[in-house]
Amino acid sequence: MKLIYGSRAARNCLGMAPRVATIEVANTLLAFLLVLLIFGAAGLMAAAPASAAAEKGYGKSGDPIHLVIGYQPYYTESWSGLIMRDKKFYEKYLPKGSTANFQVSYLATNLRFRSLQGATIVNGMLAGKFDIGYVGDMPAIVSTSQADVRDLRIVSVLGVSYDQCNVFLVRTDAPDFKSPEEAIKWLNGKTVAVPKGSCTDRFAQAVFKRFDIAPSEYLDQSIEVITSGFRANKLDAAVIWEPTASRIVLEKLARKVATGASVNERDGGFMVMPQALITQRPDVVKAWLQAELDAEIYFADSKNAMAIAEMAKSQTTGFPKKALWDSAFGATSKASGGTDTRITLAYGFIPDATDLIQKASKFLVEIKSISAEIRPDAVVPQFTADILKARGLTAPVGEVKALPDSAYTGP
Repeated sequence: MKLIYGSRAARNCLGMAPRVATIEVANTLLAFLLVLLIFGAAGLMAAAPASAAAEKGYGKSGDPIHLVIGYQPYYTESWSGLIMRDKKFYEKYLPKGSTANFQVSYLATNLRFRSLQGATIVNGMLAGKFDIGYVGDMPAIVSTSQADVRDLRIVSVLGVSYDQCNVFLVRTDAPDFKSPEEAIKWLNGKTVAVPKGSCTDRFAQAVFKRFDIAPSEYLDQSIEVITSGFRANKLDAAVIWEPTASRIVLEKLARKVATGASVNERDGGFMVMPQALITQRPDVVKAWLQAELDAEIYFADSKNAMAIAEMAKSQTTGFPKKALWDSAFGATSKASGGTDTRITLAYGFIPDATDLIQKASKFLVEIKSISAEIRPDAVVPQFTADILKARGLTAPVGEVKALPDSAYTGP
């Protein structure tokens, strides 16, 4: 049996959707065992002849198509996917009679486990279960490294930011720091947790190296365990992603003290498609990316902020609407790593996105998640470039701006 995206990623799959703030470690362990079963099943499917997934038929140009979309409402940088699910922009562009089935979880709802992190999406795509994936930078790169199982390509940039995955939180009784740099230096000799192998791990290690600091303990923990650790005063700090970072801050379990803006480190989200779909149905690829452009433009319009928060609320569990709104639109002081632009909606492959892909690829090789850096043909920029040209637009197509608290009008 070949487990494509290994047990470390399986452990970290727990992090995207904590059920409630009071989750018990025993339930986390149960969920972990369930995830291992899922990943084992995905591995079995992926270990089957590669042609099983690679030869999936998508029909002729113009035929109706039935797509299965793996997306992450629990990762704010990829929220164009949840906007797409709600607004159905794809109906305008796909052939008549087509459908799109958005998948958030492999598990039955009675198991109360509704997360679908990038690792799970990657396994689903490699097994031929998903046709389009909305993922973070690390899963996107890993997905392209298994061409012998199924050839997957990165076709669009969902977003690039400084503070969607790159968020340092510290315990509430930590000192009041005058700057993000002071906060980062305080981490030397402290207990720090991250989901290892994730974008948070890459960011944390880059920061530790730059500041020449070493935590006394560098723990590999899921988001649920990190949340419990802050609640039990067992952690000094952690690096996590949005919207969980905003939820933990809103619940006053920890404070945000630094982000990627503090050290010029970016994170990102990407769209992945199988080469079989690209080759057989370029009309569908173009149609979906036309709709994706509409979704990113919608995301960039601050008038839609409350509507987007409501969409996120309806597609997640365990998150207050205010925390979801904060994760995309909330303002943070510059002294804590805040930025005026929360997410750059690149759509096309702007230099910041391609630089991030290369940097993340090198890190994945270093930690032995992949055997070689990303191959050049793994990135397919032509579709987005052609669509932008036809519509008279350039990348990036918009920005999600930080808004004052007064702009939030919900409960």
